[in-house]
Amino acid sequence: MTRSAKAGRLFGDHFLSRLAAEEQAIVANVRRLAKEVLGPNAAAVAQQDVFAWETFRLLAKEGVIGTAFPREAGGTDARQVLRIRIVEELGRVCSASASIVTGADLSCRAIVAGASDELKTELLPGLCRGEIQAAFALSEPGAGSDVRGLATVIRREGDRYLIDGEKKFITRGTTADWFVVVGRAEHDPDCFIAVLVPRNASGFMIGPEVGKLGWAGVPISSLEFRNVATPVANRLGQEGDGFNLAQDALVRARIGHAAMALGRAIGAVEIATAYMADRKLFGKSLGEHQGAQWMLAEMVTRIEASRALVQLAAEKYDGTDPDAGIFASMAKLQATDLGMKVVTDALQLTGGRGYLQDFPLERFFRDAKLNQIGEGSSEVHKTVIGRDAVRRARDLERHPCLKFESLVDY
Repeated sequence: MTRSAKAGRLFGDHFLSRLAAEEQAIVANVRRLAKEVLGPNAAAVAQQDVFAWETFRLLAKEGVIGTAFPREAGGTDARQVLRIRIVEELGRVCSASASIVTGADLSCRAIVAGASDELKTELLPGLCRGEIQAAFALSEPGAGSDVRGLATVIRREGDRYLIDGEKKFITRGTTADWFVVVGRAEHDPDCFIAVLVPRNASGFMIGPEVGKLGWAGVPISSLEFRNVATPVANRLGQEGDGFNLAQDALVRARIGHAAMALGRAIGAVEIATAYMADRKLFGKSLGEHQGAQWMLAEMVTRIEASRALVQLAAEKYDGTDPDAGIFASMAKLQATDLGMKVVTDALQLTGGRGYLQDFPLERFFRDAKLNQIGEGSSEVHKTVIGRDAVRRARDLERHPCLKFESLVDY
């Protein structure tokens, strides 16, 4: 936190100093957009769960979408330490805006990392400018974060692949021009293949948009593939690379979920503290009551601690650290669970006003839940983190306070 009048906000900009001047300028522009356009329009966007085209076009025009793309395609090839600052700024005011930016990366990451040079030349400039869209078709009725549980089958027939299966909860399903589809090879269930499928492919059916609790502006739908053909040239990476391509996209998306949840938590605290200064009860402002101060103290302290963890996860990803995936899970688990608690407590502090539909916290409350679910629920990440800790503990040096014999015999 900071008392600096220059910062003008409750939570400080201490992480910005780690960014280059060019990166800081991008964050400043996103902050301007949030203040002048995205924040004031957020409530209107949330009124109806249809794709927020105006928001998308603005973010594309301003180059924010382009942060997910390489420079040769017209993007800025942003590091994760920059992207978490962008997503935090957007999540502070509008979940749809933040989701559009994280979704651009999720849906296109496998194309950036695995497409042929010809496909990259054909697709990436248009995706970067927002002229076309892609969707990441991974989740299924019986599989989500557990990529190895996918049932979609991809089989090769000459110079094409044929796809059979169903996908569920697909963001941009009704607006995408291209779909990154991940499935199992028919000849080897342990081999995962990722391919690009155009929207107009024969046998490919896109279901209607389905209503959901929050996150209006980024609707979801189901997909069905019945003997859908796509050229072998549309494969991303080699046969067998589908799992790693999907995991890479998910790790980046988990860091994005964490940043979005923290941005919303920061916004919720800012709204609650403004109310605490205005609301009078028992002869003094709400903010002067110790009970409210203690609630606020826990919120701001935990948010800053969580921001540090998310920053570390982003640094590890940028540095290709082998632990990046685990730290992404830690960051997402901690930040999204915290985000739900902070928004709940902020709403509690604002009382009946917080429960009103025209007060921002009502929207924040509904939006916060999905961050705990998307790209792996909190319970999934607890399992991943715990399993990793147990695995590593077997080979680590023994604690110096312990005897060397079996602990069972202690």
